[in-house]
Amino acid sequence: MNSQKHASTTPAAFMDRMWDFFASVRLSVVLLLSLAATSIIGTVIPQNADPSVYARKFGPDLYSVLDSLSIFNMYESWWFRLLLCLLVINLVVCSVRRLKATWKVIFPKKTHFNPERFKKAAGRIEWQVPDTPAGDLKDTIERYMQKRYFHVQTRQEDGSWWIFGERGRWTRLGVYGVHLSVVLLVIGGLIGSLFGFEGMMNVPEGEARRTITLRHSDETRQLDFSVRCDDFTVSHYPSGRPKEYRSDIAIMEDEKVVETHRLRVNDPLRYKGINIFQSSYGQNAAEAFTVVFTDTQSGMRFEKQGVMGETVDLPAGKGELTVEDFSGNFAFRGHNVGPAFLASLKPASGEQRPVLLPVNYPKFDRMRGGDYAISIEDVAYTYYTGLQVTRDPGVPLVYVSFALMILACYVTFFMFQQKIGIEVQDSDTGVRVAVGGISERKRPGIKTAVRRLAAKLQNQTNQRTAG
Repeated sequence: MNSQKHASTTPAAFMDRMWDFFASVRLSVVLLLSLAATSIIGTVIPQNADPSVYARKFGPDLYSVLDSLSIFNMYESWWFRLLLCLLVINLVVCSVRRLKATWKVIFPKKTHFNPERFKKAAGRIEWQVPDTPAGDLKDTIERYMQKRYFHVQTRQEDGSWWIFGERGRWTRLGVYGVHLSVVLLVIGGLIGSLFGFEGMMNVPEGEARRTITLRHSDETRQLDFSVRCDDFTVSHYPSGRPKEYRSDIAIMEDEKVVETHRLRVNDPLRYKGINIFQSSYGQNAAEAFTVVFTDTQSGMRFEKQGVMGETVDLPAGKGELTVEDFSGNFAFRGHNVGPAFLASLKPASGEQRPVLLPVNYPKFDRMRGGDYAISIEDVAYTYYTGLQVTRDPGVPLVYVSFALMILACYVTFFMFQQKIGIEVQDSDTGVRVAVGGISERKRPGIKTAVRRLAAKLQNQTNQRTAG
């Protein structure tokens, strides 16, 4: 009793139990259902949205629970990756367990052919060949079969010559090719998820940047090279909607240009395994501009030069104005007012207050009231180009897996193992030839293969008879 208990706790016994666990079909079903269910959740719940969206939709408490489970970034969560790893292990173990039996079929120690199976084969075709010795006809058919089939055997049995041929044993490996492609696909995805990155960088014209902000986070990453924007061009439709925008960029290492590229949408630059896409663009205001103060009573204009971040005095000591920020497309109460400056106004008497100054609407500030309406003029704009920077080292492996999957699926569904048995027997009217074929998977294609082979053999035997 104790010896049995001790045997069940040995490392070998533990490994056997683990092997049986990962070779279980039940585990495969559970993993596939789990991945399907979580994928549905990931489709129903938008991934990687702004946290405020989830907080409004689910409430603070439920949002905290779901966020702790990484439901909002599910495909990069540790538990989703764990499910994929378990599926890979399960698929590999199941394949290895079945491969031993399949290997014996592909490489048997001895090939066996049973004539009775070919006599009963569906789709068997017979015909007569007159005025030809059976032995000579057997030699003709044997030579033909040796050119087109492997494992050809010839033997005499019950007064008949039998020529057996077989090919396509290796097609049984097609399903293992499909399994391997799935494994490579998952591994490629995991490599990209663990070691790849995706981020954004804004590069003003004439400047260079090497820092990107990673997607869905405030983390940054330094590239091994700098990206300089030499020129940015945008064209518009008559409606004002952007038609095309492109960036002339240069890749720099050690202050030297190593590569240049004209970047367009869907025409990325690939450099050292990193992809750079044209993603967006925006406007930067020049540092200097003109601030116009218009007396609301007399209409008199006062112009002063402004500099971003510096304070400008209002006329007659009425206060101070500090221009603090700029937006190329500012939304005011749901309406896009275009380029606008954000300023802070501190009256001589009273509290400091924010002021919005849209460039295209110089009378906008009149709604505020006060002694002076403020507007901005003589703004020289420069553009910045928004670049999406990605790296996915698993992509080559994913492409290999796709190619392997297509090839393996073709082998699995359109190719098959063929066993052919040809009987050559003397008869009263000449020589009777019968062709039969069997397939271990009983595919309908074996009948087509038999018809084609019979037609070619009839042609061969007819030519010999005519000769």
